[in-house]
Parts: sequence; structure tokens; C-alpha cells
Amino acid sequence: MVSAAEQLASNLNFSTFAKAKDLKQRILFTLGILLIYRLGTYIPLPGINTDALAQLFQQNQSGIIGMFDMFAGGAVGRMAIFALNIMPYISAAIIMQLMVAVSPHLEQLKKEGERGRKQINQYTRYGTVFLAALQAYGISVGLEGAGNIVDNPGMYFKISAVITLVGGVMFLMWIGEQVTARGIGNGISLIIFSGIVAELPSAIVNTLELGRQGAISTWLILAIFILAIAVIAFIVFIERAQRRLVVQYPKRQQGNKMVGGDSSHLPLKLNTAGVIPPIFASSLLLLPMTVANFSTGQGPDWLGTVTALLGRGQPLYLSLYIGGIVFFAFFYTAIVFNPTDTADNLKKQGGFIPGIRPGEKTAEYIDYVLTRVTCIGALYLAAVCILPEILMSYAAVPFYFGGTSLLIIVNVTIDLVSQVQSHLLAHQYEGLIKKSRLSGRTR
Repeated sequence: MVSAAEQLASNLNFSTFAKAKDLKQRILFTLGILLIYRLGTYIPLPGINTDALAQLFQQNQSGIIGMFDMFAGGAVGRMAIFALNIMPYISAAIIMQLMVAVSPHLEQLKKEGERGRKQINQYTRYGTVFLAALQAYGISVGLEGAGNIVDNPGMYFKISAVITLVGGVMFLMWIGEQVTARGIGNGISLIIFSGIVAELPSAIVNTLELGRQGAISTWLILAIFILAIAVIAFIVFIERAQRRLVVQYPKRQQGNKMVGGDSSHLPLKLNTAGVIPPIFASSLLLLPMTVANFSTGQGPDWLGTVTALLGRGQPLYLSLYIGGIVFFAFFYTAIVFNPTDTADNLKKQGGFIPGIRPGEKTAEYIDYVLTRVTCIGALYLAAVCILPEILMSYAAVPFYFGGTSLLIIVNVTIDLVSQVQSHLLAHQYEGLIKKSRLSGRTR
């Protein structure tokens, strides 16, 4: 039998969308915010020689700088006011979540509900300012030591660059929170998503131009596009995959009738962490190396050695990237899903997993299954995110056709579609409630 939600979903159409005024306002608000973000990626830092910067970036756009520029929507290549993008905020959030796991005070704040959450968010903002200031100062020093990029090097340029870049990060953090609260989708993810999508047309044009010049064969270009479609299909399949644990509810007497005895399931997503692990791992790898890449050949010998070891396709970079993805896949899953709480809720509702004793044994079983599922999900994320490294190393393919960018695009798109559908269903439910109230008054 078709449920009421499925019946409503089958009746969704453009006329229903046109009547949902709140949803339209949220979408327009989100589009306006993203337009402001894109305009900011074209405003360069004061005192920068854009021609010299473009020449330097052309020489160092491979590897970490190229991926960082992909996440920033091209802002790094133009050294715009949003060059740091939202990565310092993500790094601060990582550190804060790690601190919550080890600090009793922060853990107690987390348990206090809304008040504790606001306090932790405030600490995260302070950490964002600190990290952004350090990174901005490092970039300013690197730009001054990279040749004739800065017109008037000195303390005034350093101060202005730090203030501008930190202000850009804080503005992006603020508009991301506004999109999450008043728009549609997750604001932080949408900022990264819009940066990648905005650069896709130029990446396609550059790839076709390389094919026209003979640098890349036509068959290789076709294979790249087919591979991108296959990766998208694979990501959609894995993201919707679930491991369902059967939950049985016993019969109970209610009045003169026996009710209950139904069976349900507890869905465990194959990739519970979503797109968070690759973003977290990238932020930890990209930001500390930004200065090293810009100041290659200008700093000490060890800096050049580190830059070479963390270059595109290098074993050390690949090992750290895979290790970061696997770690954050397990870490974030442990944060968002607590087997003990789930087992306690099932016990309170009278539910149990067949063959497993309720309570502690159920929690152990759920944790055992979740660990195995998360292991598969972490390997899937690592395989998809390493794909662009292989393509860039052997076929000179832009990052935009790699697994990391496609993973972010697909996950954010799925989240947007689900939220739009939820708003439309809620709008239809409100309409049904209003009609029932009117008919009740008429009677």
C-alpha cells in the first residue's frame, strides 16, 4: 500500500512549486548570497600585480595549489579577497570537534543543548579568526618573497592583506550561516559547491582546447567524460546504499485489542559522513602548504623538500590524504551516530533486533555493524578522491573532472533536492490541514 508521503511526492509538480512562496524566497535568498560570493572571488587584494601573479600561478597551479584554487572557485589564481575561502572555518571546526571529544568541559557544554551549542560555535569563530590570521600573514610573506607580485612590499601591505583576507573568511562564514538558517541547503557546503560548478565551463573549454591542439587525444577526452558519468552514477548508488537492521516490536494489549507486533528496520548509510571527510582532509593538507607553494625557491631548503614531497601524485601526499579521509570518516560517524543512545531508544520503545538481547548487547551489535559499514564507506571515499590524482598524473586532466569535485557536487545536489522535496511536502501538508479545518467549520 502506498503511503501518504509517497502519494504526495507523486503529485509534486511545477504548480505546487509555484504556490510554495516560502520555498521560492529561500531559493532566491540562496542564489543572491552565492552571487555575492562569486563577485568577491574577482576582487583582488590591494597592491597586487595581477599579471605577475597570473604568471606565477601558471607555474604552480598543479598539485595542492590547483586543488585549493578549485575549492576557492578560482579565487587563489586571482588572489581575491576570498582567496582563503571557508577552509579556516572548516579547520577550526575540526579542531573544536576533536577538543569536544577529549575535553570534559566542552563535552558538558555540548550536552547542555542550544546554549552549549552556541558557546561551542563562538569558540569555533574565535579559532577561525586565529587560523585565518596566521594563514593570511603567511600568504602575504610568501607573495612578497615571490618576486614582483607586490607593488609596495612592507608592513603596510602585510597588515592590509591580513585584514582583507581575514575579513573575507569571516564574511563567508557569516553568509554560510545565513544560507543554512534562511536559505536552502547547507551554506558552507554550498559555497564550496558553487566554486567548483562555476569553474566547470572553463575546465571543459580548456580540455577541449588541449584536444584541438593535440596535447590530449580525442579518445582520451571521450573516455574522461564517460568516466565522469560512471563516477557520478557510482557515487549516487553508494550514497543511497543502506545496511538495514531488522527491528521487531512485540505485541501488547491496549484495551480489549492486541496491537503492535510490527517489524521495522534501522537504516545505516554506507557513507554516514557524506562529503565531510574529503573536505576536512583537504583543508588540513591544503592550507599549511599554500605559503610553501607560493614561495618555492625563495625559502629554506627544507621548505622546497616538503613542497616536493607533497606534490601531485607523490606517495607522501597520497598517504596523508587517504589517512585523513579514513580517519575523518570514522570520527565524524562516531559523532553523528551513537550506538548506545540508539539501543536505549529502541529498548524504551519496546523494540529489539531478533536474536540480540536489548540494551548493551544491542549497542555492541550496532557498533559492530556500523564499524564494518563505515570501513566500506571510507574505502569508497578514498578510492573516489584518489582518482583525480591518477588522472592528473598520467593524463593532465583538470581537478574538476576528478572524484573529489564530483563527490562534492553529487552530495550537495542530493541534499538540495531532498530539502526542496521536504519543503514541498510540508507545504502540501499545510494545505491539507487548512482544507480540513475549513470543512470542519462548514459542518
